[in-house]
Amino acid sequence: MGAGYVLGVDCGSTTAKSVVFTPGGRIVGIGQARVPQVTSTPREVERDMKATWLLVAETIRDALADAGCTGADIAGIGMTAHGDGVFLLDHHAEPLGRGIMSLDSRAFGVHEGWKEAGLLDHLLPVAGQRPYPYSATTLLAWIKRFEPERYGAIGTVFFAKDWLRFCLTGRIATDLTEASTAFTDLHTQSYSQKILQTLDLQEIASALPPMLNSCDRAGHVSAEAALMTGLLQGTPVSAGLHDVIAASVGLGQVRAGDMTVTAGTFSINEVLRDRPVTGAEWACRAGYRKGLWNCMAISPASASNLEWMARYIAPDDPDAAAHLIEASIARFEQGRVERQIPLYHPYLFGSPFETPATASFLGLQSWHDRADLFQAMIEGTIFNHRHHVEDLMRTGPVNSIGVSGGGSRRPEIGQLFADIFGRPVMTSPVREAGALGAALTASVACGNHPTLEDAVAGLDMQHTRFAPDPALSRYYDAIYTRYTTLAQILEPFWPSLHSAPVPHEQSLRAATA
Repeated sequence: MGAGYVLGVDCGSTTAKSVVFTPGGRIVGIGQARVPQVTSTPREVERDMKATWLLVAETIRDALADAGCTGADIAGIGMTAHGDGVFLLDHHAEPLGRGIMSLDSRAFGVHEGWKEAGLLDHLLPVAGQRPYPYSATTLLAWIKRFEPERYGAIGTVFFAKDWLRFCLTGRIATDLTEASTAFTDLHTQSYSQKILQTLDLQEIASALPPMLNSCDRAGHVSAEAALMTGLLQGTPVSAGLHDVIAASVGLGQVRAGDMTVTAGTFSINEVLRDRPVTGAEWACRAGYRKGLWNCMAISPASASNLEWMARYIAPDDPDAAAHLIEASIARFEQGRVERQIPLYHPYLFGSPFETPATASFLGLQSWHDRADLFQAMIEGTIFNHRHHVEDLMRTGPVNSIGVSGGGSRRPEIGQLFADIFGRPVMTSPVREAGALGAALTASVACGNHPTLEDAVAGLDMQHTRFAPDPALSRYYDAIYTRYTTLAQILEPFWPSLHSAPVPHEQSLRAATA
C-alpha cells in the first residue's frame, strides 16, 4: 500500500472522529461530526444506528481529504466507540430499533430489583463486577419485560463500535474488552452461561457474537463501505477496543500496573493487572488480550460538569469550556487561599455512591465570579478522580499514572492532577488518545507490528511528567478531607433532594419487590 498510515475511528457520546495517523502516532488528518442522541422519551438516551454509520462514513472521507491521501494509503483501520449500552440486530442483520447508549437510565428499576434480590453481589465473583443500570444485561432484561416482541426478535447482541465495524466489513463480531462489560466469566474470559441464567437472559446466548482479541483481524473493508468512505476495498479492520481501554492504549499504557485517568463525560480511572482482582468499588474487566485484566472505577462526574456550566454561561460559544478553563488558569497564580475558592461536589449526572447524589457549591460568597466557580468545578472533578484512584491503589502496585482529557494537555491542569493526587502523573501530546488506541490495534492487525506493546513502543512522542508540589499536596489533602467529610454529611439528605420516580418506575419496583 501507499503511505502505510493507520486510521482510528472514535465514535463517542456526542462526537464521531476519524483520525489518520502515521506509524509513529502523528496525526495527519481528522474528520469529525456531532452525532445526535435521541432523548424524546424521559430516561431514554438512544442513537439512530444507520444515521450514525452515515455520519461516521462522512468523517472517514473528511479525514482522508484532510490528510491529502487516498484509501490506498491506509494500511488498516481500528474502531472504538462509547461503551456499554446495547445495540441490537434482528435475524436479518438489520437494526432492531435504535441503539441504547450508556447514558440511558430506563432500566434503573430492574437494577434496583436485582439489588434487593442480592443478584448484584452474587454476580461479582463470576463477572468481576456488578451490572450497572446501563449494562447490556440490565437493558436486555428491561426489553424482555417491557418489549417482549423486540426481545424475541433479537438476532445479534453487540455494542456501538461493533455495529460500525459491521457496517464497514459486513462481519458480525465483538472483542474481548467489549464482551467483558456484561457477558464474560472473570476467570476464563469466555462467555458465561451462569451470568445469563442468573439474570434470566439465557435465550440470548445464541445471539452473542464471536469474540476476538482486540488486535485480531475482524474483517476487511467491503465494496459498499469502500464506496461510502473512500477506503480501499479489502483493507484490514481490527476487532478494536472498548472506549475506556482505547484511551489507555493511546496514552501508551499497555503493561500490568499502568494506570490511566481520563476526564471526559465520565470520570474514568483504570489500571491493568496480570490477574483478576475484584472489589466492590471497581469493575474487573478484560484487557486487550486474554491473560490481562482491567480494573476500572468510573462515575459520571468529570468534565461533563464543566461542559454543563459552559452551556449556561455561553450557550452560543462551542468552545466555551476551553475559554473558561483559560480564565480559571489565569487565576491559579493568585492561589486558592487568597480568593477562598468554593468547594464543589461534581455530582450533576451521578456519583461514586449508591445513594442518588446532587451537585453543590459550598462556601460560595458574593465576591466569587464565574472563573472562581469554574476553578472550583475543575478541582471538584479531580477530587472525584482521586476518590477512584485511591480505591484502585488497593488492587496492587502502580507503575505510572497517565492523565488525559479535561484540559490536561495544559501544564497547569496536569500539575493540578499531580498536586491533588499527591503522586507523579504524566500527560501525552496525543490529542485523540481513543482514536490512536484503536488505530494501534489496526497496526497489529495489518502486520505493521507483531504486538500492541511493539506498536506502542514505536510511537514517536514525549510524555510530560509532573511531580506534586509538597506544600500544595498537603494543602489539597486538607481540602480533600473536607470534600469527603461534607459528602458523608450530605449523603442522608440527597434522596430527599431528588424528584419522585416516574410512574412506570414505581410500578416496576413493585413488580420486582
